[in-house]
Amino acid sequence: MVPVEKVISMNPLRPSVLRFCRSLLCVSTGFAILSSAQTTQSGNPSGDAGSAVTSVTVTPREAAVTIGNSQQFSAAVSGTGGFRRQVTWSLAKLSGGLSPGTISTSGLYTTPYPAPATVTVTATSVQDPTKSGSVTVELRAPADAIGPALTVDASSTTHAINPYIYGMNALLLDPSVAKAAGITIDRWGGDGTTLYNYTLDATNDNDDGNFKNVFGRRGEKSSGDKTASDFNAQVLRDASMGVKTMGSMPMIGWTARDGVSCSFSVKKYGPQKVVDPKRPDCGHGILIDGKHIVNDPTDTFVPIDAQFDFGWVSYLTGRFGTAAKGGVAIYDLDNEPSDWDSTHIDAHPLPFTYDELTNKSIAVAKAIKAADPTAEISGPVIDEWMDYFYSGKDIAEGRKAGPCHCDNGNPTDRMAHGNIPFMEYYLRQFAAYEAAHGVRLLDYVDIHTYFVADDLAFKPAGDTKAQQARLNSTRVFWDPTYTDHKYTDPNDRTKSASPYPPEVIPMMQGWVKNSYPGTKTAITEYNWGGLESINGAVAQADILGIFGKYGLDLSTLWSPPDPKTQVPGLMAFEIYRNYDGAGSAFGNMAVASTSSDQGSLAVYGALRTSNNTITVVVLNKTYGSLTSALSLPHLSPRGVAKVFLYDGVNLSRIVAEPDAVVIAPAAGSTTGSISYAFPAQSITLFAIPTK
Repeated sequence: MVPVEKVISMNPLRPSVLRFCRSLLCVSTGFAILSSAQTTQSGNPSGDAGSAVTSVTVTPREAAVTIGNSQQFSAAVSGTGGFRRQVTWSLAKLSGGLSPGTISTSGLYTTPYPAPATVTVTATSVQDPTKSGSVTVELRAPADAIGPALTVDASSTTHAINPYIYGMNALLLDPSVAKAAGITIDRWGGDGTTLYNYTLDATNDNDDGNFKNVFGRRGEKSSGDKTASDFNAQVLRDASMGVKTMGSMPMIGWTARDGVSCSFSVKKYGPQKVVDPKRPDCGHGILIDGKHIVNDPTDTFVPIDAQFDFGWVSYLTGRFGTAAKGGVAIYDLDNEPSDWDSTHIDAHPLPFTYDELTNKSIAVAKAIKAADPTAEISGPVIDEWMDYFYSGKDIAEGRKAGPCHCDNGNPTDRMAHGNIPFMEYYLRQFAAYEAAHGVRLLDYVDIHTYFVADDLAFKPAGDTKAQQARLNSTRVFWDPTYTDHKYTDPNDRTKSASPYPPEVIPMMQGWVKNSYPGTKTAITEYNWGGLESINGAVAQADILGIFGKYGLDLSTLWSPPDPKTQVPGLMAFEIYRNYDGAGSAFGNMAVASTSSDQGSLAVYGALRTSNNTITVVVLNKTYGSLTSALSLPHLSPRGVAKVFLYDGVNLSRIVAEPDAVVIAPAAGSTTGSISYAFPAQSITLFAIPTK
């Protein structure tokens, strides 16, 4: 996981999701171990006077658990008098960094992966911790099995795969990361970009950092030396690596006035519940009595409009050239305006409305295009499910209004705009502008999707229950049968609204088709966690395969995997961009690819047109080896298939395996095949030359 100091030292490079995950980012990379869990029972845990616990027995006494499953244990406590039966469950810690798994307060044990041969489960009396009982649990790998049928049809090319799907939010991208992972686009984004002042290289630390202004790491502070800013440094580094830069342009209406002011000064507004540990005059905005401070934004900011953005882009084109000549390629229209009234409450205390965000977006987009007509523009960079369909004002009013008190319960703003869902309304206004003026101002419809199940973003791999949830939830991007209770039907304005299948990529493509044809699709922040593990690598590789298969145009992972502690996350990119270490990449033209069970073996195919090679990525999401036949209709192989494997046996690199024989089509058939055993939790790539 990216060290906290790298993530928070400069707020332009931090996502709002960290508001919810700050503590998670402070956990060192590795497996999560729940070493103890206490059962719940009312009463005095010390027992009645004169009582005693004599023994604790755990059942079942002999247990063997298949990796990927759980086992319920029970504890029988014996004693005399009014003794208590409360116990604490624990797992013996293991050496070598392996996790023993997890055990719940009720004694439900869930296996880890990778797994040791055995683990020890112990129940300890709470009344008398000297009394305990233990069992040794054998962990067994699932038996080798026949996997689902796989098909890659070489004759059925569906669309070009946009190389911009292999992007990251780079935090001044490490060159070693870019080289290994084949990164194509580097986004400079996050909460701090909203109030960033390019003339000072200064921003505001927002609610993550007690609303204090800070200078950038390379800024020349009050000298106003724009050549030394964090953003400029990133543009230069990107250019040196052949990576395109995507920058975020402020739209909120304010920018940092300096790098030292505080929005909620203790001296001005009084003692507060939380103050910054290094700058104690900077409070969090809540007084000791619990009242929220209404601050004067001019304490910390100066007002700006679209001319500020015009000035910045004009400066950038003068220094680095236009987008067409190697300068900044794409500009985001701010960052997560759906959170302005919380993340940036000191500058924007009210939630956004349809008119505010649409009008500001058009104004800033016009300014950007005026300064660089060759640059592309992406917006509105919304990150919350219901905000795709309603304004921030709608959601705030819905939560207040009965009887629903739900996000969409009182959508006055939406109803005032023809009852059109927000994202579609937004696109239609840009379409209307182009129709009236002959200029396209919006090139990408842009959202953030922290939609991994169980809030696993940024978390370590976890036990096999968490790992399975992580892999299963990649379906959120495409599967019409996948739902999550957090994402309810946006059109059902009642408390009983049912979970709704997001189908994120088809949903975005539907917005474009219905409201502004020709607009491309972008997901500029996402994270599925576990990037230190093979499980996280498989999930990330699955996501990249999905993005290519379903025609997403641009994506940037938040944030780059640490090249020391999160190598598996890098390997997920490398399997598509540099699988042999010599620059060989997954194909650039998607071909029709199917698995009869995408949840166990996922398959993605593409033609590399430069040398007529079919490339196939197969992901084994299970904990056992699966042998499957890969059917290759309409493929005339030219020699054997090269095979490359990444799995838990060697987390440091992708390994070239022995060539696989491509079985030629039988007489009268046009379908060749490969039969292959795919190891547990693995990524396999085939490179099949064709005639």
